[in-house]
Amino acid sequence: MEKLKFTIQYLEEEHKEIIAFCDKMEEKCLEILENEVDVEFFTNAISFIRKYADGLHHKKEEDILFAAMLENLGPVAEKVVRGGMLVEHQMARGYVMELENNINAFKESKEDLTKLRILTNAMAYVELLRNHAEKENKTVYPFAEKSLADNIKLEVERQMRERVTEEEKSLEDKKEIMEKLGI
Repeated sequence: MEKLKFTIQYLEEEHKEIIAFCDKMEEKCLEILENEVDVEFFTNAISFIRKYADGLHHKKEEDILFAAMLENLGPVAEKVVRGGMLVEHQMARGYVMELENNINAFKESKEDLTKLRILTNAMAYVELLRNHAEKENKTVYPFAEKSLADNIKLEVERQMRERVTEEEKSLEDKKEIMEKLGI
């Protein structure tokens, strides 16, 4: 019996939302090639990423599942989590920061170079998150399921259910921003 069933299913469901968001962001990047920058979309996109993709999803991984892996699985977890997943979370944050800087600059200047930087950072984020979610779904989560002791898995499940219950109050806002984004 899978002891991390709720945790993994919940995180994978969030990945589906994040990938749908990435698909929409890619569409908006194609519009930039036709000389249109949807500033409102990208502003809402940054909000979605910070509040949900990073603020809730990555936070659950980092605080609960990855923390349990780092504490209990030794050098392999160090390499996979610290050297891989956490580095990619930080890279994503960097792309978002640069995306925001360039959206703000574009509002002032409308320069082609700024458009290029919006496109570059948005697509870097999209590609990173697509690959990142696939690695977690196909490698990291199964590794945790296979390797963590049953009592640790039960504690991860308990913490995840508790966190999800706490997050439920912000889900109405999440639906609203996803509608604004056209997801």
